[in-house]
Amino acid sequence: MKKVLIITHSRDNECITVISDKIKEMGGHPIRFNVDEYPTKYSLSSCYEEKQWKVFLDYEGHREALHDIEALWYRRSHHLADGLKSVLSGEFLSSAHGEVRTTLYGMLESLNCFQIGKYSSYRRLDSKEEQMKIASFLGMLIPETCITNSPEEAKRFVKAHPNGAIAKMQSSFAIYKDGIENVVFTNVIKEEDLESIDTLQYCPMQFQEKLEKEVELRVTVVGDEIFAFAVDSQKLSNAKIDWRREGTTLLNDWVPYELPLDVKNKILEMMDVYQINYGAIDIIVTPEKDHYFLEINSAGEFYWLDKLVDGAITTHMAKVLLGQTFRRYKPVLEYATV
Repeated sequence: MKKVLIITHSRDNECITVISDKIKEMGGHPIRFNVDEYPTKYSLSSCYEEKQWKVFLDYEGHREALHDIEALWYRRSHHLADGLKSVLSGEFLSSAHGEVRTTLYGMLESLNCFQIGKYSSYRRLDSKEEQMKIASFLGMLIPETCITNSPEEAKRFVKAHPNGAIAKMQSSFAIYKDGIENVVFTNVIKEEDLESIDTLQYCPMQFQEKLEKEVELRVTVVGDEIFAFAVDSQKLSNAKIDWRREGTTLLNDWVPYELPLDVKNKILEMMDVYQINYGAIDIIVTPEKDHYFLEINSAGEFYWLDKLVDGAITTHMAKVLLGQTFRRYKPVLEYATV
């Protein structure tokens, strides 16, 4: 029975259960690792003895061997080691947290099995600048862009785009106030806003030309299968710049979209460059039918779209994990024997 390790957290949505059930139906054995409960509830051990590496995961008296798993899906590691703050004092917390991160990610990186995307590959995707450079090199359209912490450079860029410019963060940027998370969305920036832009010096931002939108796309790639969906974000004033502001309202407005063949091929080329088997890609389609690449999200949500295609995305994910269809894969240890 092929074992599949899923790295997630206890508050993740139901897509984990759905895919786990499909893995079982296909004869596999899913292993869920909620990293927010590591190390307080889970124990992870990697041991080299008698010339063999063995890796074990223990949880509530049950042990799973990980050294012989078929596949790994690093879904996300939100709230990693969340329970530590209740058992360790401040002077030890930070150092212990660092050891937890190093141990977990070191183990994931070294597993000699198929991975939807290696942790290091997903961290590489944190570079939005590299993403756009690769997309442009492959022939995709990208918006004119300026990434800077220089107030003067930002002013120059905005003034050079009289049809409009937008400002956004490169990371999952949020401001926490009174214990509440406030996500920073994409916003239009006007010349009058530049009068108070001096604080940019302390926090870089990404500025782009404002593109006219016919529709916005979320393109989910699993292996070599592409699932593209479109939404008319322009029908709601609060969603015109960033559809996420009205994500709940627009939930049922997404429809399947047929990507042009050349765009499909370039997306798959980009997946090959990064050697990843999952990506959630954002694209703007202009009234002239031009397709502008914005970014790949390594752990972008897909489950609301899966429901629109009768579970086709989760089914294909389970097949990729079990090796029943195409997947990008070169075992770790092959590199060591070259």
